[in-house]
Amino acid sequence: MSSFSDFDQRGYRTVDVTTGYGRWAGTYEQTVEDVMDLALLEELAEPDWSAVRRAADLGCGTGRTGAWLRGRGAASVEGVDLTPEMLARARSRGAHDRLIEGDVRATGLASGAYDLVVSSLIDEHLPDLRPFYDEAWRLAAPGAWCVVVAYHPHFIMTTGMPTHFTDASGEDLAITTHVHLVSDHLTAGLGAGWTLAEMREGVVDDRWIAAKPKWERHRHHPVSMALTWRKPA
Repeated sequence: MSSFSDFDQRGYRTVDVTTGYGRWAGTYEQTVEDVMDLALLEELAEPDWSAVRRAADLGCGTGRTGAWLRGRGAASVEGVDLTPEMLARARSRGAHDRLIEGDVRATGLASGAYDLVVSSLIDEHLPDLRPFYDEAWRLAAPGAWCVVVAYHPHFIMTTGMPTHFTDASGEDLAITTHVHLVSDHLTAGLGAGWTLAEMREGVVDDRWIAAKPKWERHRHHPVSMALTWRKPA
């Protein structure tokens, strides 16, 4: 498995996930572009979001994904996140029925209780993907869906850009980042029992250039991806 240090072109000081997102929480909404994740969810052919009865939102952060799901008709969404500051933002947003401070690899949520398990932009913080996919499988009811939006390994490797933010002092900080190839997702998901139903890759296009003009040099490069998995009924 490749280490991010093999590709790092920024040299930012690196902090752990809880510290990083705790310090980023106040400005996270202003710095993460919808085209990175929500636009990919919009493009997926399945699942039927309006048919979701109960969703587990793993790594729910400030509640962006939960709010998006509720806006498309999901009846109930429960969130799990490591960072109290991010959970406070999600709580104020009001999209989740329940919010829990915990690890996405061992959530403590009920087994087989969810017809959708979703995560967005958290995989690069996990040293190994299999525990995440195993936990998603445990939470999922027969016939349930698992949707994973990930930071594309191609973009991490070609730009040398970790997940990062600028803190209140003006310092650019990286949050611990791991490189997972697409095949790592497939190996972990299939190994956990999931069936891959769909995959989409989001590339740097006009939407991205409008938000980040300096990214013109990255045009047509994939920056994120969405994988839709199904648990056999």
